[in-house]
Amino acid sequence: MARPVSYQDRNRWGELIVLVLICLFCIFPFYWMVTTSLKTQVVALQDPPVWLFTPTLQNYIHVLFEEKVGVSLINSLIVAVCTTGLAVGLGCPAAYALARFEFRGKTDLWFWFITNRFVSPVVLAFPVFIIAREIGLRDTHLALILMYLTFTLPIVIWICTDQFRAIPYDLDEAALLEGASQWRIFRSICLPLAMPGVAVSAILSFIFSWNELLFAYILAPRDAKTAPAMAVTFMEGYDVPYGNIMATSTLIVIPVLIFALLASKHLVRGLTMGAVK
Repeated sequence: MARPVSYQDRNRWGELIVLVLICLFCIFPFYWMVTTSLKTQVVALQDPPVWLFTPTLQNYIHVLFEEKVGVSLINSLIVAVCTTGLAVGLGCPAAYALARFEFRGKTDLWFWFITNRFVSPVVLAFPVFIIAREIGLRDTHLALILMYLTFTLPIVIWICTDQFRAIPYDLDEAALLEGASQWRIFRSICLPLAMPGVAVSAILSFIFSWNELLFAYILAPRDAKTAPAMAVTFMEGYDVPYGNIMATSTLIVIPVLIFALLASKHLVRGLTMGAVK
């Protein structure tokens, strides 16, 4: 005799269906981007959309070898990796100091770091352009790295400060009794325990530096042009090469996905840390 479906089973199936629908809703844009990058311009513009087609790599060949998107991807990688490394390298010690020590102006300094994220990038675009042009940094990797650092460093400090505050101070006192220096405590005890938060801040810094468009378009028009800025240049008047744009977008997304997958273990721990008291 078949067991009747209980109320809990119906709820479980309902939750599963909702989760599947949410996943499909989130994945569909990526599916559409990738499939469009494998279509010709004629197939991509057909109405109604064509779901079954013969894929082609012509768009990828065109953007990588004729439009030199490969060079812009290398520029994006240089800028993103350097920005992330500097943000984490400078932000972690600053976050440790804010979390562990008391000093004059600490509250004001913390507020200043946080309010840096409140400034609209559009407000800074013209002044930054003038400064970069006058000191000879326009169209260089250094200009983009310094600009992105002003936005990513507060993120690292914000996230890592909470991570260091969650570490019991008893560990510091025990290490001090054993003769460890503050630098040794930070490097060998607190930093490994705060690694989930560091990973989250590094991923967010990398994603911001990799995807940023406004300053990349203004400060690096030629030699240091990044991939997002290169994708915008494909649109000229009424001619919109969807295949080339989607192929470039797919190439932009792939490194971010790889970086997030490599750090997914720490990412999940960092996002859920502090959720349960």
